[in-house]
Amino acid sequence: MAQAEHVSGIRLGRILGIPIYLHTSWFLIFLLITLSLRTQFTAQHPGWTATQHWVLGIITSLLFFASVVFHEMSHSIVAMRYHINVQSITLFVFGGLARIEHDAPNAKQEFTIAIAGPLSSLFLAACFWSVWRFVHGSEMVTAAAKWLALTNLVLAIFNLVPGFPLDGGRVLRGIAWGITGNFMRATQIAASAGRFFAYFLIAIGVWQALNGNWVGGLWMAFIGWFLLEAARESFAQVAIRDTLADVRAEDIMVRDIPTVTRDISIDEYVHEVLRTGRRCHIVTGAGLPVGLVTLQSAKSVPREQWSNTSVQAVMVPMAKVQRAAPGDLALSILERMQSEDINQMPIVSGEHIVGMIGRDAILRVLQTRLQAGHLAKPS
Repeated sequence: MAQAEHVSGIRLGRILGIPIYLHTSWFLIFLLITLSLRTQFTAQHPGWTATQHWVLGIITSLLFFASVVFHEMSHSIVAMRYHINVQSITLFVFGGLARIEHDAPNAKQEFTIAIAGPLSSLFLAACFWSVWRFVHGSEMVTAAAKWLALTNLVLAIFNLVPGFPLDGGRVLRGIAWGITGNFMRATQIAASAGRFFAYFLIAIGVWQALNGNWVGGLWMAFIGWFLLEAARESFAQVAIRDTLADVRAEDIMVRDIPTVTRDISIDEYVHEVLRTGRRCHIVTGAGLPVGLVTLQSAKSVPREQWSNTSVQAVMVPMAKVQRAAPGDLALSILERMQSEDINQMPIVSGEHIVGMIGRDAILRVLQTRLQAGHLAKPS
């Protein structure tokens, strides 16, 4: 599954320059798959020792997740061929996520990047099937190969389901994009298909649970719920990007730059915030900007110390202040704010601060445009 969302985790290393991470949820699914395989191998091969059952279960689980990495690498290699940066690959409870910097610029590239994953899983299924059918002499090898062949086949088929954000949904979006010429319309079609498939899985899961298969039914419903949320979130992110595509910092920045001198106390600063309602100020010294102070940073000092502590003690020096240029896209600024967990950013042109932009201002523009219905436009 190729995604743009970030999923943090434990870093394993790099493949072709792409960082590989393990999300903490991976350990749960690895344990469950290993236990399931151990039970399956015990039932199918009672003559093996307990050690053989456990060792083959662990090795087969690791090969399965190696198959998932191969699937995600296939997406990533094609994306890199189109000069789209791949920031990371993360293994988690439902498989893998390739964090791609941005969506493909056209329908053909969208289709090609999306189809690469399922095709790679079909290729692995064929390889493991060949080992199972034609390599003889070791029951352990053929048992693992048979399970991996079937599992990769299921992985390919599942990902080909035409529901966003599964690979099949992105394939559908590529096809719809090519036909309609409208990226947002294509995304709406793929997201609708994704929601339909998610509700279908939830219904099947509920039906199975009501008929006695509680474990399988609840698991199926949980997968459906996950895909439903993923479809909604993925469409919302696309809508946000589309809505803010042409908005730049200079369009919405505040040109009246609030300042305070570095020698005032935190107590005086808080009173200034209460008076004006401005929660972020440029700190000046000798008439020049030397830092940035916010109400949040001021509150990091105990209340009883406010009167004898200057704002200089809690400000962020200008050298470390995150900044943007007037021509920077509001969307990229919002993403930086979310990544750095900050709410305001000075807008700098040359050596001069020409404005301030806040996360709330960007979100107001987004809300206004969404309410006005300016979502779809030709791509």
